[in-house]
Amino acid sequence: MKFRNIITQKKIKGETTAGLFMLSPYIAGFLALYIVPFFISVAYTFTSGVAFRGNFVGLANYISVFKSAAFQLAVKNTFRFLLVSIPAIILLSFLIANALFKTFKGSKFFRSVFLFPLVVPVGAVVMFMSVFFESNGVLNTLLSFIGLEISESWIFSSRAFPVLVFMYIWKNCGYNIVLFLAGFNYIPKEMYEYAAVSGANKRQTLRYVTIPMMRSSFFFVFIISIVNIFKSFREAYLIGGSIPHESIYMIQHFMSNNFSNLNYQRLSIASFLVFFIIFLLVSLLYRSWKKQEISL
Repeated sequence: MKFRNIITQKKIKGETTAGLFMLSPYIAGFLALYIVPFFISVAYTFTSGVAFRGNFVGLANYISVFKSAAFQLAVKNTFRFLLVSIPAIILLSFLIANALFKTFKGSKFFRSVFLFPLVVPVGAVVMFMSVFFESNGVLNTLLSFIGLEISESWIFSSRAFPVLVFMYIWKNCGYNIVLFLAGFNYIPKEMYEYAAVSGANKRQTLRYVTIPMMRSSFFFVFIISIVNIFKSFREAYLIGGSIPHESIYMIQHFMSNNFSNLNYQRLSIASFLVFFIIFLLVSLLYRSWKKQEISL
């Protein structure tokens, strides 16, 4: 028995060594391209100048950035975008997934329709949106037929924010629908049968069966939605350029402009803030999710 245990331990050790050897290129690339640059960026936030020739200035860079009107506007718009877009896309995608999960004539077609925006190039989407929301675009022309005369462009006015929210939801809603549909498939049919026998109506079944069983799906969709929020800069940049209307001036615009100006200190601070926001939101949601799992 002792000899067998020694053989087993050697086998496990050998497999572990082989696994680490095979993972070493990935680990090296991850360290070189992500971890090391991250700590270099953190060091930049406390220094002045370029590379490692700068002087230590403490929190002076942070104070300067936090007092910047452009940074304050970018943070305000980013949080506004988060607070509006995430609840809207989660609620809409869940309701659509709940409707599409039921088999009916044409359900497969509608599932494909909602996946279509995922394969459309961003450039084509932006071009369509530009034509649709321009001052002489399709939307203003249609509104003129019902007596609403709007002469200004939606993209370069205060209406740019709802346009960006609409574009984000249209572009990413299909992916969330797929995630929710996968979650629906893991709910045992016996749960619905028991609810029906107990006399629960559709609203009660949704509240006491579907939503509690979909808690893990909601958690994952929330994380994906946050990530996609910060990826939506492409659309905002292609629509409004590096200096868009102030209603859609995001943290990513602040980062892009400071990168163009080679102001690495301000760029690093903004990048670190984005990381901190994502980390904080995901951590709070994860702790809440774990507490609910333990209580169940």
